[in-house]
Amino acid sequence: MGVVNVTPDSFSDGGRFFAAEAAVSHARRLAEEGAEIIDIGGESSRPGAAPVSDQQELERILPVLERIGDLCVSVDTRRPAVMKAALAAGASMINDIQALSEPYALEAVAGTGCAVCLMHMKGQPATMQHEPRYDDVVGEVKTFLREAVRKARFAGIGADRIAIDPGFGFGKTARHNLEILRKLGELRSLGAPIVAGLSRKSTIGHLTGRPVDERLAGSLAMALLALQGGARILRVHDVKETKDVIAVWQAYKNES
Repeated sequence: MGVVNVTPDSFSDGGRFFAAEAAVSHARRLAEEGAEIIDIGGESSRPGAAPVSDQQELERILPVLERIGDLCVSVDTRRPAVMKAALAAGASMINDIQALSEPYALEAVAGTGCAVCLMHMKGQPATMQHEPRYDDVVGEVKTFLREAVRKARFAGIGADRIAIDPGFGFGKTARHNLEILRKLGELRSLGAPIVAGLSRKSTIGHLTGRPVDERLAGSLAMALLALQGGARILRVHDVKETKDVIAVWQAYKNES
């Protein structure tokens, strides 16, 4: 899953793809490099980010979505109105950091046949990194995702349409993220493909001391660890390099 941030304030690329033309070009480059899903978002969810309106979000993503309709596109949004418009414009998947918990979000996607990714987040982007606390981070994330899957299934979303994401960095410290990564395999019992989004995140900076534009090596290490833990979808910024990691891992696993 290749990331395309159509925002002026993304933590990872600083608005490089805010213009529609740049976003479309970047999406096509990621697809050429091997991304099987293009994940576009019109609202930054970095720690401390301010929310945008439905209209702002749509003005950012629709001009991009309409020009990459031949690709498998996921739209990263938590707003039901944006979900409806994106699906009508050809999106194949909704990637929701709030796990379809907004009123009418389940209804917006249930009857469409689209895929969904249900993510765990503690708090809201503006405040989620203000001393997040858990008694048992893995247990609490697993319980939340189990309930999110149950609600989605009850709303009529088939099991074959659901993926889950533990939400690395969303209301979690570096210690929390590492604990989830070590025990990622425990989420497999929920019966849904696991999405891992660790690319360039602050945990890597915390561990390596590297700024965001120097976190490729750390991101690739995290990708490999996530694969070993059972992740089926890697949400990344550096598709070509991550595909190489996957190829080496698959060859090693098959030979073993």
